[in-house]
Amino acid sequence: MNRWGQACLLATACVAATPASAESFPDKPIKLVVPFTPGGSTDVLGRLLAKKLTETLNATVVVENRAGAGTIVGADYVAKSAPDGYTLLLSAATTFTINPVTYSKLPYDSLKSFDAIGLVGSTGLVLLANPSVKANSLKELVANAKGAQPLTYGSFGAGTTAHFAGEMINAATGLRMLHVPYKGSAPAMTDLIGNQIPLSVDTVVAAAPMVKGGKVKALALTSATRSALLPDVPTAAESGYPDVNLSTWFAVVGPKGLPAPVRQKLEGALATVMKDPDMRKSMTANGFEPEYGTAADYAKRVSAEIPRLRKIAETANIKAD
Repeated sequence: MNRWGQACLLATACVAATPASAESFPDKPIKLVVPFTPGGSTDVLGRLLAKKLTETLNATVVVENRAGAGTIVGADYVAKSAPDGYTLLLSAATTFTINPVTYSKLPYDSLKSFDAIGLVGSTGLVLLANPSVKANSLKELVANAKGAQPLTYGSFGAGTTAHFAGEMINAATGLRMLHVPYKGSAPAMTDLIGNQIPLSVDTVVAAAPMVKGGKVKALALTSATRSALLPDVPTAAESGYPDVNLSTWFAVVGPKGLPAPVRQKLEGALATVMKDPDMRKSMTANGFEPEYGTAADYAKRVSAEIPRLRKIAETANIKAD
């Protein structure tokens, strides 16, 4: 057989093999990489998703924690993995919109390095106050702060969504709150309860037990809608500040270049999981707002959020390197 004939046979075999392999997907375990340590909120969400995706895809989906460098380690690992659908990433807005505006250089691009499978939900952020603060709402805080010394607010780290939410509140209200970064939510909450700091921004998940226990006050949510865990707390927009709109959201993505049939199967499975009443109930019970979105919704959110956050980062001089 001449070289031309051999090349034709090889090309035909490759074309024939592609649909077969796509049709059989998945025929081995899928890794769902979570770029955070075990036990955190994203890890909890990852395990809920893995269980339901296992049932829907009829193949084992296992969570693999790859924490480090503000989620960069896990994100880079997935971006450089084979685009076959067997390595996926579940991460938060930190990876997709915060890191691109706080790091001068990243080993991945939120849009160019990944094929989005879909958005899965969010958890709100809330402005908290020690009970001694003479304000029970964001409006009262702004009114009482006129002419007074600048207030301080804590967050669970520099360059985090909580830090950005605090600076967003500063920009919208004219407050001059000074940021005090902590190494995590727990020490910030401890100092807020102990009145070492008058204010803090934290996740609804961390804040809800303390608010319900009367240890801290919730002044306003920074999310677009109210939280099921704190239904009586108004949003900043309801308080008269519509420019304050930021929450921690989560998405599932894979490496760029997933075969179309594989990507479609994963997208369909995620959509099915997000409609499941048990899944939605479990998410709500753990402090998440179920919020399914398509790959197009992911791209739209990333494209809109990065320039908005970059402006805040430049104004407040927020840098991670």
